[in-house]
Order: sequence, then structure tokens, then C-alpha cells
Amino acid sequence: MSRLDPAELLRFSFGTLRGHRLRTFLSMLGIAIGVGAVILLTSVGEGARRYMVGEFAQFGTNMLQVSPGKTETHGVPGALFGTNQKLTIDDSEALARIPLLDSVAPIAMGQARVEGNARGRSVVIYGTTSAFPETVKFSIGQGEFLPPGDPRRGASVAVLGPKLKQELFGDENALGRSVRIAGSKLRVIGIMQSRGRVVGMDIDDAAYVPIATAMRLFNLEELQEIHITFAHDGLTEQAIEAVRAVLIDRHRGEEDFTIVSQSEMLSVFGRVMDVLTLGVAVIAGISLLVGSVGIFTMMWISVGERVPEIGLLRALGATAGQVRDLFLVEAVLLTSVGGLAGMLGGLGILAVVRWLLPEFPAAAPIEYVVAALLVSLAAGLLSGVGPARRAARLEPVEALRSE
Repeated sequence: MSRLDPAELLRFSFGTLRGHRLRTFLSMLGIAIGVGAVILLTSVGEGARRYMVGEFAQFGTNMLQVSPGKTETHGVPGALFGTNQKLTIDDSEALARIPLLDSVAPIAMGQARVEGNARGRSVVIYGTTSAFPETVKFSIGQGEFLPPGDPRRGASVAVLGPKLKQELFGDENALGRSVRIAGSKLRVIGIMQSRGRVVGMDIDDAAYVPIATAMRLFNLEELQEIHITFAHDGLTEQAIEAVRAVLIDRHRGEEDFTIVSQSEMLSVFGRVMDVLTLGVAVIAGISLLVGSVGIFTMMWISVGERVPEIGLLRALGATAGQVRDLFLVEAVLLTSVGGLAGMLGGLGILAVVRWLLPEFPAAAPIEYVVAALLVSLAAGLLSGVGPARRAARLEPVEALRSE
């Protein structure tokens, strides 16, 4: 028997696989499920990463967030000795005087019932200042936002989110109308432009009041956050140091606050999601391992069933290497076709998911798709080596005698 060229090997192997269609289908199905699972799970992980990064990135990377308390402490906490101070309106006013910073918006919030036009609903109330829209890149749809002035004096005014306005006043004009928030009567002076949901929160279903008014309504003694913007993210470190220096000086030398930059938060979140995506890829890859074990089992059984055929091939002049190559090609064909089917199936399901959830940016990371196909190919080679070597070691005479 002359040496088989690649085309003959493929034709012979395809013929063998077609002869056992159900077994071939079930073997390829295990690999297809494994590759499809890798693609789908990594696509969900990548989509979650893109979604969250996009949600945070819309505020810009030139932002700092200051919150009370230190997330990392060293030694004995200063709070034990009563040296920790709260974030106050005075702190935000001091930060607003730093030339490097563009805008500073103190935040105090709470949940309260808003009543107006004989209707009412419970929403989040944000207490802030006139700097808020510039700081978080929100826009006014109608009227005006909270007026500038001394933030310590709480005016009796409110700005409604568009969803809250629609729920209370419908299509009527709400400007100049009165609402009651936590029992206090406030005049509506503006309606925010719609922003939808941001990081899972419905920003449109909220109300905005002066910072001092919010602290009075919710009996708060400190700010919950201070949002800060500066020119561009190249000044992040300088801005952090300037804010830290002012607050430490005001807090009697104690760094009892936490400063987080938007760029740092995005970077950390991106790294976390990358690790999670890798983790789900490894978990999905286990199904590839199961599929390769199935192919090994099938090929091993196939060698036992085809002993007479192997003996005939050897009697016709086929070498041990040619017999080995035949079984290796069969194993690789099983995993290659199964891997391609899994890839097409995974991408097809992903397309359906994106059609059903257009706001969720699910995407298959190309490196994981290629890795899944390469792993399936390697699984075919590894799972076929043992059976192929077993077939190659059969003696022609003994193989023919078994028939």
C-alpha cells in the first residue's frame, strides 16, 4: 500500500465517521458544547465589563469622589481618640477654592415621599448645590437647577427628575408648582433632562434639593460624598494631592477620608472583570476536557471494533505510522468540526442575546474564541494519541485472525 496523501487520509477518515453517525454526533456534541460555553460565558463577562465601564465612563475620567472615613488604616485608628471629623459643607467650600479644581459638588441623600398634584411616590432625594450638573455632566430639560449662593442656607426649592415629574403632574407644566418632600413644602423650579438608569439606579425618578435643605429633612450632620472635577485625567495625581492637603489641614492632621479617582475605579473594575472572565472561561473549559475524554473513549472502543480492518490495511501494505495517522486524523476531525459547530452555535446564541438585549454590550473576546478552538484541536490530538498508538501496535496476522 502506497503512502496516503492528506486528501486520502481525510476522505478515508470522513467515510469512517459517516459509518458511525450517532457515535460521531455525540462525540462532536461534547466538544461543541464546550466551545460554545466558553464563547457564551466569556461574552457575558466581557459584556458586563463593557457595560459597567461605560456606565462609569459617562461621568468622565477627570473626577474624584471624597467620602468620610478611611478605607485603609494603619496602626491605631484615630477614631478611638475622637480625632476623626465628618465631611461638612465647609470642607466642600474649602475645596472649591483650590485653583486646580473646576467644580465641587457636596452630596447628601435620603429616601423620602414626594407629593404633588394629589399624587405621591417614594424616591431618592439628592441634596447638592448649583455645581452638581457640571460635576456629573447632567443637563436641565426645563427651567433651572438649584440657584447659586450660600450652601448653608437651604432654599425651599426643588428640581424633579423627568420620570418623577411625569408621575406627579403628567403632561401639565410643573414649573412653579408646589411639592411636599418629607412633609416640607418646596417650589419646583426645574426638570432634569432624561438620563435613564445609571449603574442600576433610575436617575430620572429622583428629586434634587439644596444641600442644607436635604441635611435638615434627613437630620444629617455630615455629607455622604463630595464630587470633584478637574481639567483632564492627566492632572489626577495633582488633584488628589491638593484635595488631600486641604482636608488633612482642616481635619487636624488626620486623613480620615477616602479619595477615589474615576480613572482608578474604572481600572480596578476592569481588572476585576478580566479575572472573572478568565475564571468563567476556565470553568467552561472543563466541558472541553469532558468532551475530549468522550472522544478518547470512543476512539479506544473504535480501535477494538476495527481490529480486522486494521489487519487488512496492514496486510495490504499500510505501515504502522499510516494506521496511527488514520486514527489521529479521525480524532482531530471530530474535535475540529465539533469546535467549529460550537463556535457558530455560540456566536448565533450571542447574536440572539444582543438582539433581545441591545443595551447589554455582550461581545465574544477574540482571544478566547481562538483559544477555545485551539484547545479543542489539542484535545483531539491528545485524545487520539493513545488509541492511534494502540492501533499501530497491532500485529497484522493477529488482527486478521480476530476476524
